Amino acid sequence: MEVIGVIGAGVMGAGVAQNLSQSGCCVILIDVGEEQLKKAREEIENSVRFQSLFSKGDQLETSESVLSRIQFGNDYSLLRDASFVIENVTEKWDVKKTVYEKLEHFCKDESIFLVNTSCISITQIASLTKRPKKVMGVHFMNPVPLKSTVEAIRGYHTSEDTIEATKVLLNRMGKECIIVNDLPGFVSNRISHLFMNEAAFVVQDQIAEPEDVDDIFRKCYGHKMGPLETADLIGLDTVVNSLDILYESYQDSKFRCCPLLRKMVYAGLLGRKSGKGFYIYD
Repeated sequence: MEVIGVIGAGVMGAGVAQNLSQSGCCVILIDVGEEQLKKAREEIENSVRFQSLFSKGDQLETSESVLSRIQFGNDYSLLRDASFVIENVTEKWDVKKTVYEKLEHFCKDESIFLVNTSCISITQIASLTKRPKKVMGVHFMNPVPLKSTVEAIRGYHTSEDTIEATKVLLNRMGKECIIVNDLPGFVSNRISHLFMNEAAFVVQDQIAEPEDVDDIFRKCYGHKMGPLETADLIGLDTVVNSLDILYESYQDSKFRCCPLLRKMVYAGLLGRKSGKGFYIYD
């Protein structure tokens, strides 16, 4: 089986690892924290069981079978045979810089690095490596196993061979990729974060309650989720980090983070992952 490395065992990393395993790949899931790896194992187990409830008669693998193809660890040397490494760590430059310095040291020269980032420039990340032609952005959507399309980002040096190999891997995972060029935020987050940020301003200015804001977009525009529900799903800390990157990158006031969002993050109200954000979750 093809060996694929996954860096970061948070919600996105766990979803990517699950999707890869269900596609028949051997996965090495790396995270610095043992507790996070344990949590990722539990999340994958629960996600596979949840999928089985909505399989409409399709015979799905058991969680035990899916987990059997995922090796959990914190040693980057485990990645020495990986043909791809998919990085999913937090949207902070210093953290990503450390990760790519380690990957460059431990991974074989042929390995392709896929950056699961929502805002940081792929060209900037590629500059940390000696293989810029083999670095490409792949912005997975949450929840990863249930989403059929990804935003793929071509860096300045990304080669056509890298693009084609990445398309093959994504197709194996059951995903279509829409390829865009590289500038911070790309298409999805450059637009969606303006949407979520302005929705937070509407709440801060006491124009409407979160439920009413989201209802307008669900019921009037037919959106599956409102902007504040979406922010809670992504994680308000991630939204704030992304807005800060966009503001720094473009020096444009339209990306100025809503003070309410920052205040909620300081208070630990991060959305679904903390149990409370604009809404309360069980």
